[in-house]
Amino acid sequence: MSSPSASSAVRLAAETWESLFRSQVAVMRKLQSGPAFKTLPVKEYDVLFTLSTCPSGQLRLNEINDKVLLSQSSLSRLVDRLEKRGLVERTTAPDDGRGVLLSLTEAGSELQKTIGREHVRDIAHLVAPALTAEEQRELLRLTEKLRASVAGH
Repeated sequence: MSSPSASSAVRLAAETWESLFRSQVAVMRKLQSGPAFKTLPVKEYDVLFTLSTCPSGQLRLNEINDKVLLSQSSLSRLVDRLEKRGLVERTTAPDDGRGVLLSLTEAGSELQKTIGREHVRDIAHLVAPALTAEEQRELLRLTEKLRASVAGH
């Protein structure tokens, strides 16, 4: 049987995780319903954003899949839609004739920047009234610490 302190430590960890998760869900729901994502759903924006932040400007589908929260088949369909809209393009990987690289088109890059600017403003309008600058820095420090710890396991 666990000691009372071990039991309360487990309970505290669970309550902390639940609070963090529920806060993230509440914020994302509010952001997704905002004006920034009227043009493009948040999951499609996430792919554009991921491509915009990679140094080479090109990623394989599986590399994108590692950075977004979608199944491989859902991501494939989503990329097909983005390609049909002229926002991403596929090219053959130079080191592997069967490999496909995805990159933003000029239109995709422009749309990502436009939505991104509005998205950042929406985030600021939600976060700034709720947390002081000092609290925001502390939350950032704590979430980065948690992410680093999890990545190390």
